[in-house]
Amino acid sequence: MPMTESLLSLSPSPEILVLLVLGIAFIESLALVGLLVPGVVLMTAAASMAGHQMIALPWLLGAAFVGAVLGDGVSYWLGARHRDHVVSRWPLSQHPEWLGRGARFFERYGVYSVFIGRFVGPVRPIIPLVAGMMHMPARTFLLANVASALLWAPAYLLPGYLLGHTWQRRLDLPANVEMALLVMAASVVGLAVVFSWGRAQVGRHGRVYYAVARLARRVPVMRRPWLAMSRSGEVPLASLFLSLLALTLACAWTLLVVQHPEPLMIDLQAQRLFSWLSADWLTETSLLLAQIGDKAGIAALSLPWVVWLTWIKRWDVLAHGAVAMGGIGALNTLGKAVFARPRPETPEYLTGSFSYPSAHTSTWVVIVGLLAAFVASRLPRQRRMWVYWLAMATALPMALSRLAIGVHWLSDLIGGALLGLVVCAMIQINWQRRYRAPLPPLPWTALLLGSLLCVGTRVVFFSPV
Repeated sequence: MPMTESLLSLSPSPEILVLLVLGIAFIESLALVGLLVPGVVLMTAAASMAGHQMIALPWLLGAAFVGAVLGDGVSYWLGARHRDHVVSRWPLSQHPEWLGRGARFFERYGVYSVFIGRFVGPVRPIIPLVAGMMHMPARTFLLANVASALLWAPAYLLPGYLLGHTWQRRLDLPANVEMALLVMAASVVGLAVVFSWGRAQVGRHGRVYYAVARLARRVPVMRRPWLAMSRSGEVPLASLFLSLLALTLACAWTLLVVQHPEPLMIDLQAQRLFSWLSADWLTETSLLLAQIGDKAGIAALSLPWVVWLTWIKRWDVLAHGAVAMGGIGALNTLGKAVFARPRPETPEYLTGSFSYPSAHTSTWVVIVGLLAAFVASRLPRQRRMWVYWLAMATALPMALSRLAIGVHWLSDLIGGALLGLVVCAMIQINWQRRYRAPLPPLPWTALLLGSLLCVGTRVVFFSPV
Protein backbone atom coordinates (compact mmCIF):
# COMPACT_ATOMS: atom_id res chain seq x y z
CA MET A 1 0.00 0.00 0.00
CA PRO A 2 1.46 3.42 -0.90
CA MET A 3 2.45 5.61 2.02
CA THR A 4 -0.20 8.20 1.19
CA GLU A 5 -2.96 5.63 1.36
CA SER A 6 -1.54 4.28 4.61
CA LEU A 7 -1.58 7.74 6.16
CA LEU A 8 -5.10 8.49 5.02
CA SER A 9 -6.30 5.18 6.42
CA LEU A 10 -5.13 6.36 9.86
CA SER A 11 -7.37 9.45 9.77
CA PRO A 12 -10.70 9.15 11.60
CA SER A 13 -13.68 8.41 9.37
CA PRO A 14 -16.27 11.15 8.78
CA GLU A 15 -18.73 9.42 11.11
CA ILE A 16 -16.14 9.20 13.89
CA LEU A 17 -15.22 12.86 13.46
CA VAL A 18 -18.85 13.95 13.71
CA LEU A 19 -19.25 11.91 16.91
CA LEU A 20 -15.95 13.33 18.19
CA VAL A 21 -17.18 16.90 17.68
CA LEU A 22 -20.42 16.05 19.49
CA GLY A 23 -18.47 14.50 22.39
CA ILE A 24 -16.07 17.42 22.71
CA ALA A 25 -18.93 19.94 22.66
CA PHE A 26 -20.77 17.94 25.32
CA ILE A 27 -17.77 17.56 27.65
CA GLU A 28 -16.63 21.15 27.12
CA SER A 29 -20.10 22.38 28.20
CA LEU A 30 -20.54 19.89 31.04
CA ALA A 31 -20.52 21.25 34.57
CA LEU A 32 -17.01 21.54 36.02
CA VAL A 33 -15.51 19.02 33.61
CA GLY A 34 -15.20 21.76 31.02
CA LEU A 35 -12.80 23.62 33.31
CA LEU A 36 -10.39 20.69 33.22
CA VAL A 37 -10.56 19.87 29.50
CA PRO A 38 -8.92 22.11 26.83
CA GLY A 39 -12.13 22.21 24.82
CA VAL A 40 -11.08 25.00 22.45
CA VAL A 41 -7.90 23.15 21.47
CA LEU A 42 -9.71 19.83 21.00
CA MET A 43 -12.56 21.39 19.04
CA THR A 44 -10.15 23.25 16.75
CA ALA A 45 -8.17 20.07 16.11
CA ALA A 46 -11.29 18.01 15.34
CA ALA A 47 -12.75 20.73 13.11
CA SER A 48 -9.44 21.06 11.29
CA MET A 49 -9.38 17.35 10.49
CA ALA A 50 -13.00 17.54 9.38
CA GLY A 51 -12.24 20.49 7.12
CA HIS A 52 -9.31 18.64 5.63
CA GLN A 53 -11.64 15.73 4.76
CA MET A 54 -14.30 18.10 3.39
CA ILE A 55 -17.00 16.74 5.71
CA ALA A 56 -20.34 18.49 5.20
CA LEU A 57 -20.59 21.50 7.51
CA PRO A 58 -24.26 20.99 8.47
CA TRP A 59 -23.43 17.66 10.09
CA LEU A 60 -20.56 19.15 12.10
CA LEU A 61 -22.51 22.24 13.16
CA GLY A 62 -25.44 20.05 14.14
CA ALA A 63 -23.20 17.77 16.21
CA ALA A 64 -21.58 20.71 18.01
CA PHE A 65 -24.99 22.29 18.64
CA VAL A 66 -26.49 19.08 20.05
CA GLY A 67 -23.43 18.42 22.23
CA ALA A 68 -23.46 21.96 23.63
CA VAL A 69 -27.20 21.87 24.40
CA LEU A 70 -26.93 18.47 26.07
CA GLY A 71 -23.89 19.49 28.13
CA ASP A 72 -25.58 22.60 29.51
CA GLY A 73 -28.82 20.68 29.98
CA VAL A 74 -27.17 17.99 32.09
CA SER A 75 -25.37 20.68 34.10
CA TYR A 76 -28.67 22.47 34.78
CA TRP A 77 -30.31 19.19 35.84
CA LEU A 78 -27.44 18.41 38.24
CA GLY A 79 -27.75 21.82 39.85
CA ALA A 80 -31.52 21.59 40.19
CA ARG A 81 -31.77 17.99 41.44
CA HIS A 82 -28.46 17.26 43.17
CA ARG A 83 -27.33 20.60 44.52
CA ASP A 84 -26.02 19.43 47.92
CA HIS A 85 -24.39 16.34 46.47
CA VAL A 86 -22.54 18.26 43.74
CA VAL A 87 -21.23 20.91 46.14
CA SER A 88 -19.79 18.30 48.50
CA ARG A 89 -18.00 16.33 45.77
CA TRP A 90 -14.73 16.95 43.93
CA PRO A 91 -13.82 19.33 42.40
CA LEU A 92 -16.20 21.87 44.02
CA SER A 93 -15.27 20.55 47.47
CA GLN A 94 -11.71 21.74 46.78
CA HIS A 95 -12.55 24.77 44.65
CA PRO A 96 -15.55 26.54 46.23
CA GLU A 97 -14.35 29.77 44.62
CA TRP A 98 -15.51 28.40 41.24
CA LEU A 99 -19.08 28.28 42.50
CA GLY A 100 -18.78 31.73 44.05
CA ARG A 101 -17.52 33.15 40.76
CA GLY A 102 -20.44 31.60 38.89
CA ALA A 103 -22.97 32.83 41.46
CA ARG A 104 -21.71 36.41 41.20
CA PHE A 105 -21.89 36.24 37.41
CA PHE A 106 -25.45 34.87 37.60
CA GLU A 107 -26.54 37.59 40.02
CA ARG A 108 -25.07 40.27 37.79
CA TYR A 109 -26.60 39.19 34.47
CA GLY A 110 -29.70 37.29 35.63
CA VAL A 111 -31.59 35.48 32.86
CA TYR A 112 -28.95 36.58 30.32
CA SER A 113 -26.15 34.83 32.23
CA VAL A 114 -26.71 31.47 30.49
CA PHE A 115 -26.44 33.06 27.05
CA ILE A 116 -23.45 35.27 27.90
CA GLY A 117 -21.74 32.69 30.07
CA ARG A 118 -21.32 30.20 27.22
CA PHE A 119 -18.77 32.54 25.65
CA VAL A 120 -16.92 33.50 28.86
CA GLY A 121 -14.20 30.94 29.52
CA PRO A 122 -13.75 30.94 33.33
CA VAL A 123 -17.49 30.61 34.10
CA ARG A 124 -18.73 28.69 31.04
CA PRO A 125 -19.11 25.24 32.67
CA ILE A 126 -20.34 26.74 35.97
CA ILE A 127 -23.26 28.95 34.91
CA PRO A 128 -25.74 26.17 33.90
CA LEU A 129 -25.05 24.43 37.22
CA VAL A 130 -25.64 27.67 39.13
CA ALA A 131 -28.80 28.34 37.09
CA GLY A 132 -30.18 25.00 38.26
CA MET A 133 -29.21 25.69 41.87
CA MET A 134 -30.87 29.10 41.71
CA HIS A 135 -34.10 27.51 40.38
CA MET A 136 -34.05 29.36 37.08
CA PRO A 137 -37.27 28.43 35.20
CA ALA A 138 -36.62 25.46 32.91
CA ARG A 139 -38.28 27.13 29.92
CA THR A 140 -36.15 30.26 30.29
CA PHE A 141 -33.00 28.18 30.63
CA LEU A 142 -33.86 26.08 27.56
CA LEU A 143 -34.42 29.17 25.44
CA ALA A 144 -31.09 30.71 26.48
CA ASN A 145 -29.33 27.35 26.11
CA VAL A 146 -30.54 26.74 22.54
CA ALA A 147 -30.03 30.36 21.41
CA SER A 148 -26.46 30.52 22.70
CA ALA A 149 -25.58 27.08 21.26
CA LEU A 150 -26.76 28.24 17.82
CA LEU A 151 -24.10 30.96 17.92
CA TRP A 152 -21.47 28.99 19.83
CA ALA A 153 -21.28 26.07 17.40
CA PRO A 154 -20.18 28.05 14.31
CA ALA A 155 -17.97 30.38 16.37
CA TYR A 156 -15.97 27.45 17.72
CA LEU A 157 -16.06 25.20 14.65
CA LEU A 158 -15.56 27.41 11.62
CA PRO A 159 -12.01 28.70 12.35
CA GLY A 160 -10.67 25.17 12.70
CA TYR A 161 -12.69 23.93 9.73
CA LEU A 162 -11.38 26.79 7.59
CA LEU A 163 -7.81 25.98 8.62
CA GLY A 164 -8.21 22.31 7.74
CA HIS A 165 -9.94 23.14 4.47
CA THR A 166 -7.20 25.48 3.27
CA TRP A 167 -3.96 24.29 4.85
CA GLN A 168 -2.82 22.24 1.85
CA ARG A 169 -3.79 24.75 -0.83
CA ARG A 170 -3.23 28.14 0.82
CA LEU A 171 -0.60 27.36 3.45
CA ASP A 172 1.23 24.92 1.18
CA LEU A 173 1.83 22.48 4.03
CA PRO A 174 3.69 19.29 3.07
CA ALA A 175 1.40 16.39 2.30
CA ASN A 176 0.41 13.87 4.92
CA VAL A 177 1.67 15.47 8.13
CA GLU A 178 -1.62 15.07 10.01
CA MET A 179 -0.54 12.13 12.13
CA ALA A 180 2.65 13.82 13.34
CA LEU A 181 0.69 16.94 14.28
CA LEU A 182 -1.94 14.80 15.98
CA VAL A 183 0.67 12.88 18.01
CA MET A 184 2.39 16.09 19.15
CA ALA A 185 -0.91 17.76 20.06
CA ALA A 186 -2.22 14.63 21.81
CA SER A 187 1.01 14.36 23.82
CA VAL A 188 0.72 17.94 25.05
CA VAL A 189 -3.00 17.61 25.86
CA GLY A 190 -2.43 14.26 27.55
CA LEU A 191 0.30 15.68 29.77
CA ALA A 192 -1.87 18.70 30.59
CA VAL A 193 -4.73 16.42 31.69
CA VAL A 194 -2.39 14.19 33.73
CA PHE A 195 -0.87 17.14 35.59
CA SER A 196 -4.17 18.95 36.18
CA TRP A 197 -7.07 16.57 36.66
CA GLY A 198 -4.97 13.45 37.21
CA ARG A 199 -2.65 14.93 39.78
CA ALA A 200 -5.56 16.44 41.70
CA GLN A 201 -7.10 12.98 41.98
CA VAL A 202 -3.99 11.38 43.46
CA GLY A 203 -3.21 14.32 45.74
CA ARG A 204 -4.00 14.21 49.43
CA HIS A 205 -7.52 15.54 48.92
CA GLY A 206 -8.27 13.61 45.73
CA ARG A 207 -10.70 10.73 45.30
CA VAL A 208 -8.02 8.25 44.21
CA TYR A 209 -5.92 9.10 47.25
CA TYR A 210 -8.86 8.48 49.57
CA ALA A 211 -9.66 5.19 47.84
CA VAL A 212 -6.07 3.93 48.09
CA ALA A 213 -5.86 5.05 51.73
CA ARG A 214 -9.01 3.09 52.62
CA LEU A 215 -7.68 0.04 50.79
CA ALA A 216 -4.28 0.29 52.50
CA ARG A 217 -5.87 0.33 55.95
CA ARG A 218 -7.90 -2.79 55.20
CA VAL A 219 -5.21 -4.91 53.53
CA PRO A 220 -2.56 -6.06 56.06
CA VAL A 221 0.29 -6.26 53.52
CA MET A 222 -0.28 -2.62 52.53
CA ARG A 223 -0.95 -1.20 55.98
CA ARG A 224 2.61 -1.05 57.29
CA PRO A 225 4.21 0.56 54.18
CA TRP A 226 1.37 3.09 54.01
CA LEU A 227 1.73 4.07 57.67
CA ALA A 228 5.52 4.32 57.30
CA MET A 229 5.19 6.70 54.36
CA SER A 230 2.41 8.66 56.09
CA ARG A 231 4.70 9.61 58.98
CA SER A 232 6.43 12.20 56.79
CA GLY A 233 3.13 13.72 55.71
CA GLU A 234 1.41 13.06 52.39
CA VAL A 235 2.07 9.68 50.81
CA PRO A 236 3.77 10.34 47.41
CA LEU A 237 0.95 8.68 45.50
CA ALA A 238 1.28 11.09 42.57
CA SER A 239 4.97 10.24 42.18
CA LEU A 240 4.25 6.52 42.52
CA PHE A 241 1.58 6.61 39.84
CA LEU A 242 3.72 8.80 37.58
CA SER A 243 6.65 6.39 37.89
CA LEU A 244 4.48 3.39 37.00
CA LEU A 245 2.76 5.16 34.11
CA ALA A 246 5.97 6.67 32.68
CA LEU A 247 7.93 3.43 33.06
CA THR A 248 5.21 1.40 31.34
CA LEU A 249 4.89 3.88 28.48
CA ALA A 250 8.68 4.23 28.12
CA CYS A 251 9.13 0.47 27.85
CA ALA A 252 6.22 0.10 25.39
CA TRP A 253 7.43 2.99 23.26
CA THR A 254 11.01 1.70 23.22
CA LEU A 255 9.78 -1.73 22.10
CA LEU A 256 7.87 -0.04 19.27
CA VAL A 257 10.99 1.85 18.17
CA VAL A 258 13.26 -1.19 18.46
CA GLN A 259 10.92 -3.35 16.38
CA HIS A 260 11.06 -0.83 13.51
CA PRO A 261 14.68 -0.31 12.38
CA GLU A 262 13.51 2.28 9.88
CA PRO A 263 12.03 5.62 11.00
CA LEU A 264 8.39 5.44 12.07
CA MET A 265 5.71 6.99 9.90
CA ILE A 266 5.28 9.89 12.32
CA ASP A 267 9.04 10.45 12.23
CA LEU A 268 8.97 11.00 8.48
CA GLN A 269 5.91 13.22 8.76
CA ALA A 270 7.50 15.37 11.46
CA GLN A 271 10.71 15.63 9.45
CA ARG A 272 8.72 16.79 6.43
CA LEU A 273 6.84 19.33 8.54
CA PHE A 274 9.97 20.87 10.08
CA SER A 275 11.70 20.95 6.70
CA TRP A 276 8.77 23.04 5.49
CA LEU A 277 9.04 25.27 8.58
CA SER A 278 12.76 25.77 8.05
CA ALA A 279 13.86 29.37 8.55
CA ASP A 280 17.11 31.05 9.58
CA TRP A 281 15.72 32.38 12.85
CA LEU A 282 14.32 28.95 13.78
CA THR A 283 17.62 27.23 13.03
CA GLU A 284 19.63 29.81 15.00
CA THR A 285 17.26 29.55 17.97
CA SER A 286 17.41 25.76 17.89
CA LEU A 287 21.22 25.78 17.78
CA LEU A 288 21.21 28.13 20.78
CA LEU A 289 18.92 25.76 22.69
CA ALA A 290 21.21 22.87 21.70
CA GLN A 291 24.10 24.61 23.47
CA ILE A 292 22.00 25.43 26.53
CA GLY A 293 20.78 21.83 26.79
CA ASP A 294 24.08 19.98 26.33
CA LYS A 295 26.39 18.89 29.17
CA ALA A 296 28.33 22.14 29.30
CA GLY A 297 25.14 24.20 29.14
CA ILE A 298 23.49 22.24 31.95
CA ALA A 299 26.62 22.54 34.08
CA ALA A 300 26.71 26.30 33.53
CA LEU A 301 23.00 26.62 34.27
CA SER A 302 23.31 24.62 37.50
CA LEU A 303 26.50 26.24 38.85
CA PRO A 304 24.89 29.12 40.84
CA TRP A 305 22.40 26.72 42.40
CA VAL A 306 25.13 24.28 43.40
CA VAL A 307 27.15 27.10 44.95
CA TRP A 308 24.14 28.37 46.92
CA LEU A 309 23.13 24.91 48.16
CA THR A 310 26.73 24.25 49.21
CA TRP A 311 26.81 27.58 51.05
CA ILE A 312 23.70 26.69 53.08
CA LYS A 313 24.92 23.07 53.49
CA ARG A 314 21.91 21.36 51.98
CA TRP A 315 23.73 18.18 51.09
CA ASP A 316 20.46 16.25 50.76
CA VAL A 317 19.26 18.49 47.92
CA LEU A 318 22.65 18.35 46.22
CA ALA A 319 22.75 14.57 46.52
CA HIS A 320 19.30 14.13 44.96
CA GLY A 321 20.19 16.53 42.17
CA ALA A 322 23.46 14.72 41.49
CA VAL A 323 21.71 11.34 41.42
CA ALA A 324 19.06 12.70 39.06
CA MET A 325 21.57 14.16 36.61
CA GLY A 326 23.92 11.22 36.87
CA GLY A 327 21.05 8.76 36.49
CA ILE A 328 19.56 10.36 33.40
CA GLY A 329 23.01 10.74 31.89
CA ALA A 330 23.78 7.06 32.43
CA LEU A 331 20.42 5.96 31.02
CA ASN A 332 20.88 8.14 27.94
CA THR A 333 24.39 6.78 27.33
CA LEU A 334 23.22 3.19 27.83
CA GLY A 335 20.17 3.65 25.59
CA LYS A 336 22.18 5.16 22.74
CA ALA A 337 24.78 2.38 22.97
CA VAL A 338 22.26 -0.47 23.14
CA PHE A 339 19.81 0.72 20.48
CA ALA A 340 22.41 2.42 18.21
CA ARG A 341 19.71 4.18 16.21
CA PRO A 342 21.15 6.39 13.44
CA ARG A 343 20.32 10.08 13.46
CA PRO A 344 18.47 11.74 10.56
CA GLU A 345 21.55 13.96 10.15
CA THR A 346 24.85 13.75 12.02
CA PRO A 347 26.81 17.02 12.26
CA GLU A 348 30.53 16.80 12.84
CA TYR A 349 30.23 17.62 16.54
CA LEU A 350 27.83 14.65 16.97
CA THR A 351 29.93 12.10 15.13
CA GLY A 352 29.69 8.75 16.89
CA SER A 353 26.54 9.73 18.80
CA PHE A 354 23.28 7.90 18.21
CA SER A 355 19.69 9.09 18.19
CA TYR A 356 17.51 7.21 20.70
CA PRO A 357 16.63 8.51 23.25
CA SER A 358 17.01 12.28 22.95
CA ALA A 359 19.41 13.27 25.74
CA HIS A 360 18.53 16.97 25.43
CA THR A 361 14.84 16.21 25.92
CA SER A 362 15.22 13.75 28.79
CA THR A 363 17.72 15.90 30.70
CA TRP A 364 15.63 19.04 30.31
CA VAL A 365 12.50 17.18 31.46
CA VAL A 366 14.37 16.10 34.60
CA ILE A 367 15.55 19.65 35.33
CA VAL A 368 12.27 21.47 34.80
CA GLY A 369 10.26 18.57 36.27
CA LEU A 370 12.14 18.52 39.57
CA LEU A 371 12.18 22.32 39.78
CA ALA A 372 8.42 22.38 39.13
CA ALA A 373 7.81 19.76 41.82
CA PHE A 374 9.85 21.81 44.30
CA VAL A 375 8.05 25.08 43.49
CA ALA A 376 4.61 23.42 43.47
CA SER A 377 5.17 21.90 46.92
CA ARG A 378 5.45 25.44 48.33
CA LEU A 379 2.19 26.67 46.73
CA PRO A 380 -1.49 26.14 47.57
CA ARG A 381 -3.03 23.10 45.87
CA GLN A 382 -5.21 25.25 43.61
CA ARG A 383 -2.17 26.87 41.97
CA ARG A 384 0.11 23.87 41.53
CA MET A 385 -1.12 22.79 38.12
CA TRP A 386 -0.03 26.11 36.62
CA VAL A 387 3.54 25.36 37.67
CA TYR A 388 3.46 22.04 35.83
CA TRP A 389 1.94 23.61 32.73
CA LEU A 390 4.73 26.21 32.77
CA ALA A 391 7.27 23.38 33.06
CA MET A 392 5.76 21.70 30.00
CA ALA A 393 5.84 24.97 28.09
CA THR A 394 9.54 25.28 29.00
CA ALA A 395 10.48 21.73 28.02
CA LEU A 396 8.59 21.70 24.71
CA PRO A 397 10.81 24.20 22.81
CA MET A 398 13.95 22.34 23.89
CA ALA A 399 12.53 19.07 22.56
CA LEU A 400 11.20 20.48 19.28
CA SER A 401 14.49 22.29 18.61
CA ARG A 402 16.04 18.86 18.00
CA LEU A 403 13.62 18.37 15.11
CA ALA A 404 14.26 21.86 13.77
CA ILE A 405 17.99 21.18 13.30
CA GLY A 406 17.32 17.65 12.07
CA VAL A 407 19.40 15.62 14.55
CA HIS A 408 16.54 13.57 16.04
CA TRP A 409 13.36 11.80 15.08
CA LEU A 410 10.05 12.64 16.78
CA SER A 411 10.01 9.19 18.40
CA ASP A 412 13.41 9.99 20.00
CA LEU A 413 11.86 13.01 21.72
CA ILE A 414 8.90 11.01 23.02
CA GLY A 415 11.19 8.29 24.36
CA GLY A 416 13.46 10.87 25.99
CA ALA A 417 10.54 12.69 27.62
CA LEU A 418 9.16 9.45 29.08
CA LEU A 419 12.59 8.49 30.38
CA GLY A 420 12.94 11.90 32.02
CA LEU A 421 9.56 11.52 33.71
CA VAL A 422 10.63 8.14 35.12
CA VAL A 423 13.73 9.68 36.69
CA CYS A 424 11.74 12.66 38.03
CA ALA A 425 9.22 10.35 39.69
CA MET A 426 11.86 8.10 41.25
CA ILE A 427 13.79 11.03 42.70
CA GLN A 428 10.57 12.51 44.08
CA ILE A 429 9.60 9.21 45.69
CA ASN A 430 12.95 8.98 47.46
CA TRP A 431 12.81 12.63 48.53
CA GLN A 432 9.35 12.22 50.03
CA ARG A 433 10.20 9.07 51.99
CA ARG A 434 10.87 11.13 55.12
CA TYR A 435 10.50 14.64 56.44
CA ARG A 436 12.90 17.20 54.98
CA ALA A 437 13.62 20.56 56.53
CA PRO A 438 12.32 23.34 54.27
CA LEU A 439 14.83 25.42 52.39
CA PRO A 440 15.34 29.04 53.43
CA PRO A 441 13.86 31.70 51.14
CA LEU A 442 15.49 31.38 47.75
CA PRO A 443 17.40 34.37 46.36
CA TRP A 444 15.59 33.99 43.05
CA THR A 445 16.96 37.12 41.44
CA ALA A 446 20.59 36.31 42.19
CA LEU A 447 20.22 32.66 41.17
CA LEU A 448 18.46 33.42 37.89
CA LEU A 449 20.87 36.18 36.95
CA GLY A 450 23.77 33.91 37.85
CA SER A 451 22.41 31.13 35.66
CA LEU A 452 21.90 33.52 32.75
CA LEU A 453 25.44 34.85 33.13
CA CYS A 454 26.97 31.38 33.24
CA VAL A 455 24.94 30.14 30.28
CA GLY A 456 25.75 33.27 28.30
CA THR A 457 29.47 32.73 28.99
CA ARG A 458 29.20 29.13 27.84
CA VAL A 459 27.40 30.10 24.61
CA VAL A 460 29.68 33.00 23.71
CA PHE A 461 33.08 31.61 24.63
CA PHE A 462 32.74 27.82 24.59
CA SER A 463 30.54 27.09 21.57
CA PRO A 464 31.24 23.70 19.98
CA VAL A 465 29.57 24.58 16.67
